[in-house]
Amino acid sequence: MRLSLQELEAAINWWRERQPARGNEHALSAEVKVLARVYALMIVDHVHDVELDRLDAGARQLLRQWQENKMGSGPQDQTP
Repeated sequence: MRLSLQELEAAINWWRERQPARGNEHALSAEVKVLARVYALMIVDHVHDVELDRLDAGARQLLRQWQENKMGSGPQDQTP
């Protein structure tokens, strides 16, 4: 299964709502950092989608949680 850049942006925004930046330095949450790394690599490599199997387990789990919420089949505020 492939993940588009737009879907990744939606997942990042979903996680940002649940785990907002904190502190005076506005540090990103661990969840957002994981997905932001994938996003940055996609931008640098000029790709519009990526195979989910190529992502590490942490990123796949975060995306799975976002997808479950999007489809209404999972808990609303589950964190890894």
